[in-house]
Amino acid sequence: MQNLLDPAILFFAFGMFAGALKSNLEIPPPIARFLSLYLLMALGLKGGFALSHSGLTAEVAISLGAAVALAVIVPLLGYQVLKRAVAPLDAAALAATYGSVSAVTFVTATQFLENQQTEFGGYMAAAMALMESPAIVMAVVMANALRQRVNISVTSMPDGTAAMTVQKGVGIWPILRESFTDGAQLLLLGAMVIGVVSGDAGKAAMQPFSGDLFKGMLAFFLLDMGLLTARNLAQVRQQPSWLIGYALLAPLVHAALALALAWVLGISVGNATLLMVLAASASYIAVPAVLRHAIPEAQPALYFGMSLGVTFPFNILVGIPLYASLAQIILN
Repeated sequence: MQNLLDPAILFFAFGMFAGALKSNLEIPPPIARFLSLYLLMALGLKGGFALSHSGLTAEVAISLGAAVALAVIVPLLGYQVLKRAVAPLDAAALAATYGSVSAVTFVTATQFLENQQTEFGGYMAAAMALMESPAIVMAVVMANALRQRVNISVTSMPDGTAAMTVQKGVGIWPILRESFTDGAQLLLLGAMVIGVVSGDAGKAAMQPFSGDLFKGMLAFFLLDMGLLTARNLAQVRQQPSWLIGYALLAPLVHAALALALAWVLGISVGNATLLMVLAASASYIAVPAVLRHAIPEAQPALYFGMSLGVTFPFNILVGIPLYASLAQIILN
């Protein structure tokens, strides 16, 4: 309940309400883009300042290693489940979407932990960066393998011989390059490096920008996300009920995997909560942008509609406080 009374969450709920009323309230796209970049820049700086203060310790290495492990396990698990119910290429696209992460969900979770006075490592922003790309790469590999399996055609030539044609897949290196040079991703990593280099002096200098303004900017951005979510609900209503169930249950399963891994590795409550949030979140910006040309055969209404229309609001309103409570119970 306390999470629902947070101003940022209330602005998200208000945005959904205004969108449902079909209000003409809107955030201009350039402003929304600026807010997104601001949050990533501030998050990267905070992570860099924290990493500069703590150094590369065993705890940092273990947390980042756990994040990478989840970035591989989650899409593999998702694909094995989804391919039984949807077309294989749709399954690969959905697995990539749910195997990657939502930066806004992560940012909201960090704000929630700060409000709860739960300590966490700012370097977990690096975990978010590491978890974004593996699922995309795995989905492209799966899609290429599927295309080569089903798109082999044999053509009879005039001289009586046969020619075999295999549809060419999408190259991995262009996808990797796009993933790691994406403007938002690059800004996050660049800000983190700047935070590490500038250290405590940089933190003091940037406090009015990356600290004092952060809460208000997050509330403004979540207002826009509430409006966008409400306008995406029409796509959600067109989907089968079992798929909506997956969009609600998958985050819980993925968060449970992260919690189990945190328990085995002895990760702190705050970091474990963020690891659960990352595992439970689904990308609705970076991955859909790549999938539109990497796997054009997949249906955007499936992977974009489910991640933004169902999983994102579930995590913002219910998931984050639930994951934090479970981490407190299990790991304390």
